[in-house]
Amino acid sequence: MTNLISAQSHIMVQGITGRRGRFHALQMLKTGSQIVGGTSPGKGGEWCFEGRLPVFDTVSDCIKSTNADVSVVFVPPHATADAILEAIEAGIKTIISITGSIPLQDMMVVKSVLKNSDSILVGPNSPGVLLPGIANAGIFPNDIALRGNVGVVSRSGTLCYEVLDTLKQNGIGVSAAIGIGDDQIIGIDFQSCLELFESDPHTDQIVLIGGPGGDSELKAASFIMEHVTKPVIAFVVGENLAPSIVRPFFSRSGSLSLASLGKKTLALKEAGVRIANKLNDIPILLSS
Repeated sequence: MTNLISAQSHIMVQGITGRRGRFHALQMLKTGSQIVGGTSPGKGGEWCFEGRLPVFDTVSDCIKSTNADVSVVFVPPHATADAILEAIEAGIKTIISITGSIPLQDMMVVKSVLKNSDSILVGPNSPGVLLPGIANAGIFPNDIALRGNVGVVSRSGTLCYEVLDTLKQNGIGVSAAIGIGDDQIIGIDFQSCLELFESDPHTDQIVLIGGPGGDSELKAASFIMEHVTKPVIAFVVGENLAPSIVRPFFSRSGSLSLASLGKKTLALKEAGVRIANKLNDIPILLSS
């Protein structure tokens, strides 16, 4: 998944002196990821972790000194759009926003600027991108996954963790895991990730974790039908209940999904995707 991150990626952390940024920067360091520094306006010249990581005032300063090409964003929601725009302007290749709940108007501006740039945005509200044993740009727990040939993409960070752990318990390894986030406006989507996995020589099978609200899974089904040759297994939250116990489901963005209940699973089935009714079905389908 070298289109997003690789063993050669130089990862920086925007907001590295904040509580979350500092904690997760240290965790990423422990996994062996190549964290090269971070930013915190007004604190340029300081160091983190006993001199291991330099702090800069701006993204461009960090790039000049460290050749950073990936940024993980840990700043408050009201400032996240500005942080993303700064990273885009500075030429960061992959921008991963862990922060979520960014104001919609701010994200509309970000999306507009992204269209005219070479940057890729993962998130907002993303757990990041993980290549087990190679690189962790985000908040994935240490040792949550084995290295292997299954690509995982999920809207939900929590479910992404659960799937990775389930696969590990069954001895199944992962080529890459991508959390695209579940805010109303996000950067990279299911279709983009499917395209990356389809062209990735280290990925043989794909697991897609969908959820209530929106139509991203429907668009993914159309793309799979026309362009994906690798086997795809999907688990769509909220679409595996019996009609007698169906309740209205809301996504984190607040959109009601009851009207489309079952449509996503049906569309994916018609595209040739194998459907898991529960998480424990995923290892069985991958091995069959």
